[in-house]
Amino acid sequence: EELRDNLRRRGVHRDVLRFCRAELVADNYFHAVLEAAKSIADKLRTKTGLTDDGGKLVDAALGGATPKLAINALETDSQRSEQAGFANLIKGTFGMFRNPVAHEARILWTMTKEDAEDLLSLASLIHRRLDAAR
Repeated sequence: EELRDNLRRRGVHRDVLRFCRAELVADNYFHAVLEAAKSIADKLRTKTGLTDDGGKLVDAALGGATPKLAINALETDSQRSEQAGFANLIKGTFGMFRNPVAHEARILWTMTKEDAEDLLSLASLIHRRLDAAR
């Protein structure tokens, strides 16, 4: 209850909550984080039609001079830098939260409620930016 209330107060994106609702009900922060990270990859695939995963998916969707998804007009150096930074943020999120959770034993990789809230908020930010991407 407390975690769900905190996430509602933070305005966590509905798609993040949809992917990890069962884990949140069980206070399973470890797997909630994994599902939230998977929700980002799912949105990238849905919006682009790509079938890749991980960094390859991010690069194919958001990388290059004419990305499949742009989070801004890509007209200035700052806008192109923001696009590249956003791609790096997603790859970093996958590398830091999805990959260890998928490969490490739960008892060896702690996930506190506070860290879970922060990651779910970060995933929410990513979702909002992807929703607005063209």
